[in-house]
Amino acid sequence: MILIQGFGRVLATLALALMVIMTVVDVAEARRAGGGFGSRGSRTFSTPSTTRTAPTDAQPIDRTMTRQQSAQPSASRNTNANNPRPGLFNGFGGRLLGGLMLGGLVGMLLGYGLGGGIGFLGLILQVLLIAGLFMFLRRMFAQRNAPAYAGGASARNVHDGGGAHFEIPRIGGGSRQATAQPKPGDEIGIKQADLDRFEALLKELQAAYAAEDFRTLRQITTPEAMSYLAEEIGDNATQGLRNEVRDIHLVQGDVAEAWREGADEYATVAMRYESIDVMREREGGRVVSGNPDELTEAVEVWTFVRRNGGDWKVSAIQGVEAA
Repeated sequence: MILIQGFGRVLATLALALMVIMTVVDVAEARRAGGGFGSRGSRTFSTPSTTRTAPTDAQPIDRTMTRQQSAQPSASRNTNANNPRPGLFNGFGGRLLGGLMLGGLVGMLLGYGLGGGIGFLGLILQVLLIAGLFMFLRRMFAQRNAPAYAGGASARNVHDGGGAHFEIPRIGGGSRQATAQPKPGDEIGIKQADLDRFEALLKELQAAYAAEDFRTLRQITTPEAMSYLAEEIGDNATQGLRNEVRDIHLVQGDVAEAWREGADEYATVAMRYESIDVMREREGGRVVSGNPDELTEAVEVWTFVRRNGGDWKVSAIQGVEAA
């Protein structure tokens, strides 16, 4: 009997550890799923149209000061996105199931099992059933209550591969392409001068970020985007690290969307570029990650904004999911 009670305590400890591990894994997956910051105005929570440069979806913006209720009108059709109903684990059901699990674990720790005197095999069976039910319901309701980002499939179907296209050849690769004519999705008529400025901003921001030049960053970004860039630089500094980015070459770019909101004009651009991107120790300069002698390629979606025909500023940056 003492041996059985000992196994029960061990099993209870393992079950509790499993629950903790599940929670940690969920948080880690949520962090990896994110990859965007800033604001795209009313389209902040919509998925940018795919293009030839970025044929897969951009990652959603998960760091923003924009309220989700301000998303474009099409998002209002999905009331669950803006006003999700409490799921099983957010309301009474979560408290009830949590109470049952906690009560059962305490019972095992005291040597009574989950039902009291049901034997070791019955105890194992109950633990497995409850753990399985817990994992099944958790995943089911997590998928059911996941936020829906507006403007996804419908926008991509209309604009797949469209948009003003510009391509910057590699060094020695010849002359630029002629200015592309506005395509569906470009509501303001992006010109070649705008495309050139987007390329320049890509290089200016990367250089200023690497140099931790906050003055330049403030000049070429919105206050919101600047706050997130400064936060990233600060996080690196607290870890004793510095991000070195140099030799930036824009390989290809597409205008996914361009639109007007009042006095503001927005342009979301997919850009494929090469650079030397390494992380170094601030003291000594030892390379922690990356190759200082090898170019790496990245694809990102950048959103630019200008007010009353003024200068373009970087408003948001999103990673692109792997094809």
